[in-house]
Amino acid sequence: MTKDEELQCQTITSIGDVTPDDWHALVNSHYPFLRHEFLLALEQTNAVGTKSGWVPQYLVVYRGDTLIAAAPCFIKTHPYGEYVFDWAWAEAYEDAGLEYYPKLICAVPFTPATGPRLLCRQDEDWHQMSLFLANAMKSVVEQTACSGTHILFPERTVCGQLAPLGYLERRAVQFHWRNKNYDSFEDFLAQMTARKRKNIRKERQRIDQQQIQVDVLEGEEITSTHWGVFSRFYTNTYLKRSGHTGYLNADLFHQIGETMRDALVMVLARQHDQYIAGALYFKSDDTLYGRYWGCTQEFDNLHFELCYYRGIDYCIQHGLKTFDAGAQGEHKLLRGFEPVITYSAHYLQHQGFHQAIADYLQREHKLIEGYVEDAIAHLPYRQSINT
Repeated sequence: MTKDEELQCQTITSIGDVTPDDWHALVNSHYPFLRHEFLLALEQTNAVGTKSGWVPQYLVVYRGDTLIAAAPCFIKTHPYGEYVFDWAWAEAYEDAGLEYYPKLICAVPFTPATGPRLLCRQDEDWHQMSLFLANAMKSVVEQTACSGTHILFPERTVCGQLAPLGYLERRAVQFHWRNKNYDSFEDFLAQMTARKRKNIRKERQRIDQQQIQVDVLEGEEITSTHWGVFSRFYTNTYLKRSGHTGYLNADLFHQIGETMRDALVMVLARQHDQYIAGALYFKSDDTLYGRYWGCTQEFDNLHFELCYYRGIDYCIQHGLKTFDAGAQGEHKLLRGFEPVITYSAHYLQHQGFHQAIADYLQREHKLIEGYVEDAIAHLPYRQSINT
């Protein structure tokens, strides 16, 4: 194989068409949501597919017989499960008598966690390959009925690289906790004002007062029974919140419980020896990702305990630098999570709408800047910190 061999780009409709070793040679990180096992589980349990409105359309690039680059792409027929909200754009298209769906997105389904999106082998030029993949996405749009292509939750460098191709940078805000080499949870609390520190202690004490015990499980400690319990919690949460059973199902949880044990942490709460709530985290070598939660009924501060405080505890104990507890949630500010800007990149085939959205995003950027400044002012720490 030589660098002079012609590149061949194609789309595939299943991650199973690529071997795990070939795929992981492109990811080059411990980011859990691009593991072959996770993407395959989404397909095999029908979380993605024609019925779900997430149709796999992976872009893969070969030099000779060697896979050298790829992008996890999907054709979307609805806006759900993306967490980059473009409903107003879709409504504007509809008002103009145009179709916004389908659209092509490069993303991890149902996962608003920043990570790699345009992938290539370490011995390749990432800048060249990212431009190649981004142009290939535009070609897919031009050859299909898609209105445009959207890259969701990439690192910011991706947006800068693709600007010359016409991709528009969009920003949003999440709240992440950062480990400043804390020795313990109390060491973390010591950095807060007295009132905020007292409030958090009261919230945690309320768990004991309700006679709730919490188990933190990982790896082989998480049994099939635990997955069955947790999947019911997950389903209950979606039924109460939105009237449907959620994007995922019990089969998926059981499958990743077998294939991704090293990347999973489950936190379960018991009362009178009965499981009453649970949260599921994924982890990389430096980051904990809070993803799913559910309960049988509401208990005081139990969501905060399982989804935030136990995650902070875990990061401190295991030396993880960042805790990404999921999208949105201004209430995280008072619990020590800091505002973090997330990014997406967008290309609309209709140039009139493309320019209109470009103008809108310039105004939105200023609003985001102001929002972050205001959020920093509400942090609970004794001294201001930089985001």
